[in-house]
Amino acid sequence: MPLTLTDKVSALSGVGPKREQALQDLGIFTIDDLLSYYPYRYDDLGERLPSETLDGEKVTFKGVISTPAVVRRYGKRSQTAIGLLVDRENVRVTFFNQPWIAKNLEVGQEVAVYGTYNAAKAALTAIKLVPASIDGLAPIYPVSKAIKAKTIAELVEQAWGQLRGSLPNLVPTALREKYRLLDKNQQVEYSHFPKDKVESKAGRRSAAFEEFFLFQMRLQLIKQADQRFLGEALNYDKKQVADFIQSLPFQLTGAQQRVVDEILADQAAPQHMNRLLQGDVGSGKTVVAAIAMYAAVTAGAQGAIMAPTEILAQQHAKGLAKLFESAGIHLRVELLTSGLKAAQRRQILEDLESGDIDIVVGTHALVQDGVYFHHLGVAVIDEQHRFGVKQRAKLREGGVNPDILAMTATPIPRTLAITAYGEMEVSIIDELPAGRKPIITSQLSNRQYDQAIDLLRAELAKGAQAYVVTPLIEESETLDVQNVTAVYQELQEALPDYTVGLLHGRLPKEDKDVLMAGFANNDVQVLVATTVIEVGVDVPNASIMLILDADRFGLAQLHQLRGRVGRGDRQSYTVLLADPKTDYGKERLAALVQTTDGFELAQRDLELRGSGDILGTKQSGMPDFKVGDPVKDLTMLTIAQEEALKLVRQPDWEQEVDNQALVDKLSTTMAAYRHFD
Repeated sequence: MPLTLTDKVSALSGVGPKREQALQDLGIFTIDDLLSYYPYRYDDLGERLPSETLDGEKVTFKGVISTPAVVRRYGKRSQTAIGLLVDRENVRVTFFNQPWIAKNLEVGQEVAVYGTYNAAKAALTAIKLVPASIDGLAPIYPVSKAIKAKTIAELVEQAWGQLRGSLPNLVPTALREKYRLLDKNQQVEYSHFPKDKVESKAGRRSAAFEEFFLFQMRLQLIKQADQRFLGEALNYDKKQVADFIQSLPFQLTGAQQRVVDEILADQAAPQHMNRLLQGDVGSGKTVVAAIAMYAAVTAGAQGAIMAPTEILAQQHAKGLAKLFESAGIHLRVELLTSGLKAAQRRQILEDLESGDIDIVVGTHALVQDGVYFHHLGVAVIDEQHRFGVKQRAKLREGGVNPDILAMTATPIPRTLAITAYGEMEVSIIDELPAGRKPIITSQLSNRQYDQAIDLLRAELAKGAQAYVVTPLIEESETLDVQNVTAVYQELQEALPDYTVGLLHGRLPKEDKDVLMAGFANNDVQVLVATTVIEVGVDVPNASIMLILDADRFGLAQLHQLRGRVGRGDRQSYTVLLADPKTDYGKERLAALVQTTDGFELAQRDLELRGSGDILGTKQSGMPDFKVGDPVKDLTMLTIAQEEALKLVRQPDWEQEVDNQALVDKLSTTMAAYRHFD
């Protein structure tokens, strides 16, 4: 039978169970996967003369071996050297740690050697021997220990030999013509078997667009499905909501008002809301969430807010209760966490199901079995990337499909908003409340620790409070970092006139609660802590933060930590103590000193680190693109999103003949999409 794209890779000659498993570990299950497994770079095997080669360039020299192979050993290491006569010029060629190669090298033999050229020494550090007949670009594939790049290349060649010219186009003809993209068969051929760099670039460009386009099509179908999955039009009381906003002890910023309008419009619509609220640290996202939940309550429904930590959940519960109370609004706000006593938890669950509770605040306990709402109108998820898709879906179960408002204080650059959150509507609070003073950030070396303590002592003398943050809880033999316990003991001696507290993740919950209450009430003036304070701790009187070994933290994490100060009227400071060893470490801290704009920092971090782990591994939803780079190829990614949106908005686009291969490729997503009808 002829080979097809849907056949398993085991259909190819030379692929037994062991090799098939090795391919599957790389994500290659079918022939389609194999042909879409593009090289990540190419070795230029086209031969050149030494006179045509720049210093440090990778090159292939073809010539005649002029001196016998000499093997020198240095313990477990070795080097094998020969002389190679290349067009009357003798080049010294050295193979490292390949002593067996000497048997294949004889004087007078013509060979082609690929390696890195040192022009000053007329020497080539050899990478490999290549067949003398090869001329052009050799594809290099991402591999594992279980399979070689050469094996993948051979399998690709075998599959392509049977399917050449028969691959269907996934990108519609109009788009290929509009953006000068190759058809699928040229794309695959130019990617795997390019004759030159022009062909390889054209192949990669077309493959990257196809990858982005397919991803965006899936997102748009999910988005359409979500919109068709009817929610509930909340007929909220506009006057009561307006009165609540008017009663707030501060005026909403223009950005807050714009976002509130967007959310209220969603809540009043019959379609299910799936909105992401982005706002920098201290921008006032919580009051926006409070307005959304209050609107739901005025419509006879309930509100819920889910936070990633108990500390933040407790803070939300207290803050919301105080906010409504000061506005003269009598709502029942309850806290549901795993730390509750059995009887207390049972009562809250009963009251939640009966409708006696208006707003519930909790952690993951909100999405555990046995939690039922009387009528959940809106679910707010704080620090949304810390929750998985299943947990968000759990909130939608139980008959009514509540509106979802996901919030994050981790500023997400446009690149990631397009990819990780492409199926959500996005609202941005890009304005800080009036009167907020920018936090002054500085960097000192570890040798200036005493100077940093003097700055801290000066702030304490003004009646302010302070954070001191360290990366580790206990001493580590492998990392040269301060540990929280040692710093705590040291500061107790250095600051005898002040109370110093110690907070870390291993403390019992009761001790944490007592300590945080003491810090909030100014009974504790200095809080020595690990990153447990990263999210949500709100003490307006805290005006200075020292971050020890700051180069051990990520840029987004440092920005989150810095956001714990500057929450009151005082001028606030963050001091970064570090001696970064790498350029990346130096640039990261320099960026933090230069700006307090979280979105600017997030974009900078993305440029410095790449897209891999900007939001934190699995929870980010960030796809693992194999060809396209969402940072470098942002324009292409944006165009792919726009074109996918245009296509799915066309009536009966799935019926167009030109789109059939695309529809087949998206069949799994389409099936889920139709299921929602």
